[in-house]
Amino acid sequence: MHTDISELYEFYRTSLGRTAQRMLRRRLRALWPNVAGMTVVGLGYASPLLRPFRDEAVRCIAAMPAGQGVMRWPEEEPNAAMLTDETELPFPDLSVDRMILVHAVETSEHLRPMMREVWRVLTGSGRVVVVVPNRRGLWARFDNNPFGSGRPYSVSQLRRLMRDTLFTPLNATSALYVPPSGRRMLLTGAEAWENVGLRWFPRFGAVVMVEATKQVYAAPRVSAPRRRAVYAPRPQVALPPAGAASSAPDGGRGSAVPSPLSCAPKIEPHGDRT
Repeated sequence: MHTDISELYEFYRTSLGRTAQRMLRRRLRALWPNVAGMTVVGLGYASPLLRPFRDEAVRCIAAMPAGQGVMRWPEEEPNAAMLTDETELPFPDLSVDRMILVHAVETSEHLRPMMREVWRVLTGSGRVVVVVPNRRGLWARFDNNPFGSGRPYSVSQLRRLMRDTLFTPLNATSALYVPPSGRRMLLTGAEAWENVGLRWFPRFGAVVMVEATKQVYAAPRVSAPRRRAVYAPRPQVALPPAGAASSAPDGGRGSAVPSPLSCAPKIEPHGDRT
């Protein structure tokens, strides 16, 4: 079940939410340093992570599932947010270059149809980044943040999900090593927590991030049908029973099969008989 849009909005307005937003943007930017000329779409509640790409990409859209709700984004500029059915994304085939899924996979009630739609709209060389709560992370054990809702994943589980939905995982990383507390002393050292966590405790970040590309299979080549010689079955001829007299003119020394001419009616010439 999706987290309500109002709860997500309020969380990212808190000091803990702004810290999470900053750390996730930093990691996402390391994966995609340049999106110039591309179409970037965020599915779920990705608007906190899309801001760095808005001025660089050709199009930057926040698609929010109907079960979650929608909120205008950005607030001070023309709206670029839309409400959508997660199983029927309103984008043409092969039209999106980069896609971010955050607060979407772990709460989706139609996970595989949604991932199939992501596969459909992504270009052949496109990339998708999926952000989900880490099963081993501390944030998944607390309810004061949206990463404490839904199903958490490990790196191996998320990789398996991507392969099962026709994606090829490329990179996997974690983020958010600061404890999920609003204390100012902890949040001030968030970058130090991040550096130490990445170096020494890479499996215990609050979220798991996997970048993947779609699997594109070549169509099978259709070859010309090969010609084969077809042999008709040899007709079976009924043989007379053993011991039967032969009707052949040679008294049975030849073939036992009667000649077709011997079966024809005998025709006598017309005229007086003497």
